[in-house]
Amino acid sequence: MALSRPAAARMRWLTNLRLAGDDPACGEAGWCWRVAIDGDGLIARVRPTPPGSRAAGENWRGDWLSPGGVDLQINGGLGLAFPELSPDDLPRLQALLELLWSDGVDAICPTLVTCAPLALRQSLAVLAEARRRHRPGRCRLLGAHLEGPFLAPERRGAHPAQHLQAPSRAALERLIAGFQGGAEADVALVTLAPELEGGAEVIAALRAADVVVSLGHSGADAAQARRAFAEGVGMLTHSFNAMAGLHHRAPGPVGEALLQGEVALGLIADGVHVDPTMAVLLQRLAPRQVVIVSDALAPYGLADGRHRWDERVLLVEDGSCRLEDGTLAGVTLPLLEGVRRLAGWGGQVSASIAAATLAPRRLLGERRPLEQLLLGRPLADTLRWSTAADGRLNWRRPESVATAPTP
Repeated sequence: MALSRPAAARMRWLTNLRLAGDDPACGEAGWCWRVAIDGDGLIARVRPTPPGSRAAGENWRGDWLSPGGVDLQINGGLGLAFPELSPDDLPRLQALLELLWSDGVDAICPTLVTCAPLALRQSLAVLAEARRRHRPGRCRLLGAHLEGPFLAPERRGAHPAQHLQAPSRAALERLIAGFQGGAEADVALVTLAPELEGGAEVIAALRAADVVVSLGHSGADAAQARRAFAEGVGMLTHSFNAMAGLHHRAPGPVGEALLQGEVALGLIADGVHVDPTMAVLLQRLAPRQVVIVSDALAPYGLADGRHRWDERVLLVEDGSCRLEDGTLAGVTLPLLEGVRRLAGWGGQVSASIAAATLAPRRLLGERRPLEQLLLGRPLADTLRWSTAADGRLNWRRPESVATAPTP
């Protein structure tokens, strides 16, 4: 019987590539990683290339490698609004998860905006069933993101006023009793206004259940935000939006989060919710804190025009969604379009990629270095990023030849 070749000889090597985000050995300009792919197409080794050495293999010429995106704030798509899910919506929900996968998104925290408690609980049950039916080729459903109902009325934005509630442990129990907390369970993230009376006890209960708590739709000033961060709030929901701005005499939640240095800064990088100059400033001040979210609404994946959102009309134009009174409600742009835009505005490609692929995983508890996180993954499930001649950032699955379409 002939002996098989040594395993190393069967490896396919990729050379001269960069890792997006956690790249201390190389930095932004270093093309110093090499990756071995085994016979099953899995990433078997991720190693730095010693300075000055030359490694044989497929030359990536400085392209970046990353896991797929993780969207912590997405409200629906293909006409489905997550707070309105019923069991009959499972086939269309699965189609949406396939669309998200094709758009480079590995996983989402399906976002349930403020709604009636019975509707919220039904949606959580439908999402749990869809999670059980996961299969390859679909984006994974992480625990839900409850954006509300414990929000400041004056900062509610597009959230329906009739379903807002005062925070209390009893109200929280009525909403999510029987559902588990944690990134891979039923509820992963809750946005609330921590300055409201009862906010502290709700934060404590959520943190005890391993749920990430985010400040959003809040009237908190810097001092109130500081207390909230000390109590366990770990994120800002869509920074700058539905909260006090960054002012030289009133730094607000954004200024306090920047000062703390560990609070994740959710950012809708469409250029409308936050001006590109402010988005780039935020990234330069805190590149590892920025977490790009899509905030995509139900018309994601559909054409611009008039769409229904609960009993209201949603007007979609050039990827932006507004209510008929002009209130900005969200977007229909894919998550990775936010990466492209932020990288284009500020030139920080690696940090922009990490903001949608690595930073959200860190917030949800992933602590492994990126090179370890990649080990064992199918190469075809990762993303390869490159810059075109015109400077535009593109991505593709490494086994594919087509770049993602421009929205």
